Amino acid sequence: MPFPARRVGAISREAGPGSEPLAYFAGRLATGLRDVTSDLSALDSSGYWAVVGTYEGEWTLARFDEVREAPLPVASAPWRGPERAAWVSSLDQAEYEGAVKKIRDEIAHGEVYQVNLCRVLSAPIAAEADPLALAACLAEGNPGIYAGVVDVPGARVVTASPELYLRRVGRTAISEPIKGTARTAEEFLPKDTAENVMIVDLVRNDLARVAVVGSVEVPSLLRVEPYPGLVHLVSTVTAEMVPGAGWAELIAATFPAGSITGAPKSSALRIIDELETVPRGPYCGAIGWVDADRGVGELAVGIRTFWWRAGHLCFGAGAGITWGSDPRGEWAETELKAARLLAVASGPSSSVE
Repeated sequence: MPFPARRVGAISREAGPGSEPLAYFAGRLATGLRDVTSDLSALDSSGYWAVVGTYEGEWTLARFDEVREAPLPVASAPWRGPERAAWVSSLDQAEYEGAVKKIRDEIAHGEVYQVNLCRVLSAPIAAEADPLALAACLAEGNPGIYAGVVDVPGARVVTASPELYLRRVGRTAISEPIKGTARTAEEFLPKDTAENVMIVDLVRNDLARVAVVGSVEVPSLLRVEPYPGLVHLVSTVTAEMVPGAGWAELIAATFPAGSITGAPKSSALRIIDELETVPRGPYCGAIGWVDADRGVGELAVGIRTFWWRAGHLCFGAGAGITWGSDPRGEWAETELKAARLLAVASGPSSSVE
């Protein structure tokens, strides 16, 4: 075997006794966990892989023996999430607005053009809470194009992500960054367009590191896409990968995604590390699947995503900060992004905003 892997037998899921590891994406259920590794080169070997990468660069790659078309499995019990008032933010409003001001200072000094500033919300979760039940709630209350579940040793994640980080079809790589958020298309600000164009340029440069010269293209720029409770600006960037480059090289060239870091990426990463107080984890990482036998795969940006950590359910929200940012407005954007998802996760007793 060309990569280090841990052989996995009948390992029970954390949710309950006797339940088995699984992954569910795009109408396909993966069961029969064979092995787990962190070596990205495994994604070009063989088999079907579920992928969870944290923003900090820790990868859980789980290969399954059985993959079939199926509806989302029925959960062991109905979802009972945290009370809405139980959620605690890693940055409160004053701290977040203060961090926005510090980023604007960095922009004024020419250190950076844009930074995605995030906060992580968490609340205690019952040990028996089943991620399949949360996935069912999200499918009804906040469906996502790249929705999925991964429940394996080392990673328990439920996502309703609307954003494509990377798709591979043979040698073609595709990324669809989202930048720009508003309640309606009429409420987009000039900074939303500026953010998107900056990040598209960053994604073009990232993909160019592993692309055939002249193959990087932007077939769609600044299209408006509606989602539950809000709208986004979305663009598409494509490239043809150079011979010899695989998933490991593609991810090394592009991770973390530009839409959740900033530009220039190196400066944005430094500022994020200085201002954010807890690890992002799977939030702003990558979540999805790779079918190595077919040469295809789809990884979403880990937004609109819940994950389990030390007895807590976690969720992240962020906003892109530019010189034109208003600190209170940026806090309000994170509230807008979080409100509907937290209401869904907190169960039927919470109203969806």
